[in-house]
Amino acid sequence: MLFTLTFIAAIGSALMAGLFFAFSNFVMQALGQLPPANGISAMQAINKTVQNALFFLVFMGTAAISLFLILNAIIQWVPCQPTRFLFGGLFYLTCSFLMTVFLHVPLNNRLEQANTHSEKSLNFWDVYLRRWTSWNHIRTLGSLAATVFYIMAMLTI
Repeated sequence: MLFTLTFIAAIGSALMAGLFFAFSNFVMQALGQLPPANGISAMQAINKTVQNALFFLVFMGTAAISLFLILNAIIQWVPCQPTRFLFGGLFYLTCSFLMTVFLHVPLNNRLEQANTHSEKSLNFWDVYLRRWTSWNHIRTLGSLAATVFYIMAMLTI
């Protein structure tokens, strides 16, 4: 069962890393090239569309499994082996899950309130693009690191 859960966590972390990578690599750049009102509208639509059952299953399911793997690693402490589970879980929970909840969601909520005809909203778009993308780079790397640690952990099971 431990191997299966770790495998699922590795797949979930990899999927999230790929999603975040796509946004960091080209989606946010493309949105930034649009007129601000269009970029805001497009990102608002993305933020609504991403809220679906499959995304939540991968995003939150991986978080739940990561938490389980962390707790299991602490309870079943064997020298050397649990650190891979611990680091995989910590990278996913910190960089993917918590950063999304505490950094990206508040930015997205603020953008949702933006009026594309307001100068203040159009100015916020530049700030949003920079902050959102900068933190997203960290989510990408953290999710990728979680994937690597989970793969390494599977090799020890």
